[in-house]
Amino acid sequence: MTQVCLVIGAGAGIGGHVGARFAAGGYHSVLVRRSDADGLARLVSGICDAGGAATGRLVNAVEDGALEDLIAQVETDIGPIHTILYNLGAQIGDRPLEATSPKAFEMGWRLACFGLFRVAQAAFPVMAARGQGALLVTSATAALRGNKGQHSHAAAMGGRRMLCQSLNAQYASHGIHVAHIVVDGAVDAPDTLGKMLGPERFAAFRAAKGPDGLMNPAEMAESYWHIAHQHRAAWTHEMDLRAWSDVAWWNNA
Repeated sequence: MTQVCLVIGAGAGIGGHVGARFAAGGYHSVLVRRSDADGLARLVSGICDAGGAATGRLVNAVEDGALEDLIAQVETDIGPIHTILYNLGAQIGDRPLEATSPKAFEMGWRLACFGLFRVAQAAFPVMAARGQGALLVTSATAALRGNKGQHSHAAAMGGRRMLCQSLNAQYASHGIHVAHIVVDGAVDAPDTLGKMLGPERFAAFRAAKGPDGLMNPAEMAESYWHIAHQHRAAWTHEMDLRAWSDVAWWNNA
């Protein structure tokens, strides 16, 4: 039976490229995003046109039961989930403490931590019964360093990192590989960074960074693929990725 790669947070950047890479490796990729049915259809069509297998689902991850129902439906209707990519962002932008509403702060936690908890709670029992599985969690520099204006994001991503560690501590012995992947730089993604900056600023930013100066999501997907297929005698549980032009978080003022 074909194994499934479930991508929760499938845009045209990391999520879409990871889905395409796993489909090229023989998986059925299930791409999940909250909105933009047309964009999702383009990602699925691109994978299928390249000879892979893919399905798209629109799911609002913060709705009660939505992630749990998704995992149950995929296991029943498509096949066993081997790899889950949890790729939901939790960035609300730079806001001083007084401008960070309780609702905005809580939303960061719901996306970064609570959603990940719900995914693990729904998927890990069936993965553990099979004795194998991988949970790849895209994270951010904020998981390691909190900056002013990043109260919600830093708290949410720091919690995400600790949750990955606690999940690994319980489930590594059951064959489930949990990896926390710190994206320490700007990703060349038109529907995230591109939308945030706008077309003109995005093009100028690309030009200023120079060749390969932005993180290439297709190349990043190769790292995700490798981690998901490591031998358990040499698992990576945390790694950081950045382009050559980026200053590492620990050296960046």
